[in-house]
Amino acid sequence: MQNTITKTYNGSNRNNFKYSNESSLLDYIEFRLNKIFEDEINSQNSIFVKVKHSVIHKIALFLSNNITRSCAVGIAGETASGKSTIALDIINTIEAFANEYCIKNVITRINTDDYYYDRSEMVKQAGSFAEFAKHYDLDVPEALELELMKRHIKSLLFGNKVYLPEYDMSGTAIRHDNVKLAVPSKIIISEGLFTLTDKVVDAFDIKIYVDVSAEAQKDRFYKRAVERGLGDSADEVYENASNKAKTHIHPTAIKADIILSGEADREAYRKFINKILLLVEEVHFKAPVLC
Repeated sequence: MQNTITKTYNGSNRNNFKYSNESSLLDYIEFRLNKIFEDEINSQNSIFVKVKHSVIHKIALFLSNNITRSCAVGIAGETASGKSTIALDIINTIEAFANEYCIKNVITRINTDDYYYDRSEMVKQAGSFAEFAKHYDLDVPEALELELMKRHIKSLLFGNKVYLPEYDMSGTAIRHDNVKLAVPSKIIISEGLFTLTDKVVDAFDIKIYVDVSAEAQKDRFYKRAVERGLGDSADEVYENASNKAKTHIHPTAIKADIILSGEADREAYRKFINKILLLVEEVHFKAPVLC
């Protein structure tokens, strides 16, 4: 896919930007963000596959406090695409920054997988999760209670505390409801296979899709299959997941504001987030000198 940022800039130094009116902070932040994104897009082995220009303006609205409520971020992609790893790297990097400045409730994670319906009785009847997985399709949006997830996200955005479910991924298919307290935070982030599907996508302000090659995905999948005890059902589960992704996951990429490479170096993700945080530090913790 072609990157959609094409405008060039003559450097990001504050001296190249002239403040002129009440919207100057927003303008300055957007100017700096464009430069940060453009530099990364044009770098070797960029973390980006595609970026919509409009998302940079949206991020600037949040960073400048023109939008004062929480920001909801949704990350989707195929199984073993790297979306959970990316989400955790984002969370850990932001939390490290928040700890430095004693910022409370900076980010809350909602795991889409926790909204799988409880199918523990079906697993018991099948005799094992591997046998259950042969006859129950986990790779369709209908396997999850996405409407509940959307309600939880919206409630957090309205400033309410929420008790989230927790799904046991060890092979029992048990979902424990109302067990994890989530408090309103500056950022609500969620990742999962179906995060950008129709039932939940409009809960998110910033939509991200993680792209990955078939080779890397397959290698990661089979390593995970061993951990989850899929046994000889792994081939069938993988084939089903790949086929269903063509119907339920691939089409959601068009809804994404940002498409990330699921094979980029993890340190590159952290460095990029830190560049954004340096901008946050400058405009909110080190008073900018207005020209």
